[in-house]
Amino acid sequence: RAHLGVPERRADRQLLMDLTHHFLLAMPLLEEEHFRRSLVYVLDHGEQGAFGVVVNHALGMPLGEVLAQLDIETEDLGIAATEVLRGGPVDPGHGLVLHPPGTRFESTRDFDGGVSLSSSRDVLEALAAGHEPHRYLVLLGHAGWGPGQLELEIADNAWLSCAADTPVLFETPLPERRDAAGRLMGVDLDQVSAQTGHA
Repeated sequence: RAHLGVPERRADRQLLMDLTHHFLLAMPLLEEEHFRRSLVYVLDHGEQGAFGVVVNHALGMPLGEVLAQLDIETEDLGIAATEVLRGGPVDPGHGLVLHPPGTRFESTRDFDGGVSLSSSRDVLEALAAGHEPHRYLVLLGHAGWGPGQLELEIADNAWLSCAADTPVLFETPLPERRDAAGRLMGVDLDQVSAQTGHA
């Protein structure tokens, strides 16, 4: 299971890297279905592994359809048309709402970097009613890595990484999100090849 707590840091065993509140950009050699051409936002990375969500892959299902399945009504056509994202291969039936901190729900966790994750029905009811949060991503599923797994994948050039910028999550349109993260890293994604060295 993904570790959702605060990363534990012990003096006798330092992490090689801490990618909490970082973006991961999938390199061309990463052909796994869920991660090909993906942009991942890492919420938590510690000794027990890493936990994140893919933030640029639409599921092909509008939020209105998800709300209808849960018998939640919305009269706002814009909210109903909001794209639901494929957050990752772990627990793909579990809905998550990524949003700025502030509003609290039955199940809300705050993460380093200025984001919160809520997963209870009341957050969807709030969205349907047009209440806060007004900036959000709705996702099904998440991505998880075991201890040391993400570090190995980065060493194998599967990912480029950089510190995350929350406006990319909440203010950048879905089709532009990956390129925006690439610009943060100083790379033109059209020029990135599978032979790129370590970032």
